[in-house]
Amino acid sequence: MRIPANYFAIAETCNRLHRGVVLIVLSRKYVIDYIKDGGKRVAMTLKTSTLQDVARVAKVSTATVSRTLSNPDVVSESTRRRVSEAVKVTGYRINRAARNLRTQRAHSVLVLLPDLANPFFSTILEGISRSLSKQGYSMLIASTKQVHDSGERLIDYLDDARADGMIILDGGLEPEVVELLANAPQARRILFACEWVDGTGFPSVRCENSQGTRKAVNHLYDLGHRKIAHVTGPEGNVLMHARKDAFVAEIALLGLTLKPEWIIPGDFSLAAGCLAAKAWIAMEDRPTAVFCASDQLAMGFIAELSRHGFQVPKDVSVMGFDDIDLAEQFIPPLTSIKQDRLMIGETAAKMLMARIETPPEEHLQHAAVLPVSLVIRESTAAPQ
Repeated sequence: MRIPANYFAIAETCNRLHRGVVLIVLSRKYVIDYIKDGGKRVAMTLKTSTLQDVARVAKVSTATVSRTLSNPDVVSESTRRRVSEAVKVTGYRINRAARNLRTQRAHSVLVLLPDLANPFFSTILEGISRSLSKQGYSMLIASTKQVHDSGERLIDYLDDARADGMIILDGGLEPEVVELLANAPQARRILFACEWVDGTGFPSVRCENSQGTRKAVNHLYDLGHRKIAHVTGPEGNVLMHARKDAFVAEIALLGLTLKPEWIIPGDFSLAAGCLAAKAWIAMEDRPTAVFCASDQLAMGFIAELSRHGFQVPKDVSVMGFDDIDLAEQFIPPLTSIKQDRLMIGETAAKMLMARIETPPEEHLQHAAVLPVSLVIRESTAAPQ
């Protein structure tokens, strides 16, 4: 690589600040070690930036740089800033292959989703990624359906050292798959988030689904609704049962009538919401309010009603569950039960990292249940 002549002049100037060794950055990839002895230029080398270069610029030890890059929480904020700036200045890049070989870890976590296209998961993934990156880990994403279709076993990701742990956002895995995961040597490094599988020993992060459903029913009741329908999630899904059971129980507690046809099957999708709206339109005795088990269901429901000339909330109040980003921008803005999806992701990542980083004999948090809140918007109102 040809070195521009003015780099020598820069080195002369920098030498007033750093006696003996001058570090100059070239294109954030290479550095020049310009060594002087008594003011006389004696040597100059061109090389890829190293951990020692970062330490030199940050004015800390190489051990401190290593700790900062591998476990930033153990050093002070000022040290993190100095090392971070030095990394930018020198263009230092971690040799991940060498690190993985040395630590016998992939420094990555696999996150499994039931539906890559569902916007509900985006903020959860952001939370997971944000938490993992602080620990020097990356995130791999795969669909449980794609893995199943390819014939690849989920446990292969851990067996082949492609990932150090797994966060599963799908409680609808086949029983034989769950059994395989539960009996695997790496079972301790597998965690469920949002959804879970009853009767297994896997740790999980979830929201207060029953509490959220009760908040939804009571909101509609307080508005004056006495005929309330529910569009469920997919049959067999753990969230479907949690929300449906809580809905039926709360309706009974309030002394309200619940006709069988007012429980409308769905599957969390827009299309299922459209079908549910058609079922509502066909009813002789229509409920004045509908609680949908997801925001996408509610949006599909409202869209189909609009196509048939019905208005929300004039003709029927509709609310969802999740409070996805689109809920506030939808027409009308959607009343929903808010799950803190960023917190779900961050909590899941922290719990999994604890299982990766600590010895098996240590007692660790096994479950986290996060609160939900009611977000009232324009899709619900008193019955007319």
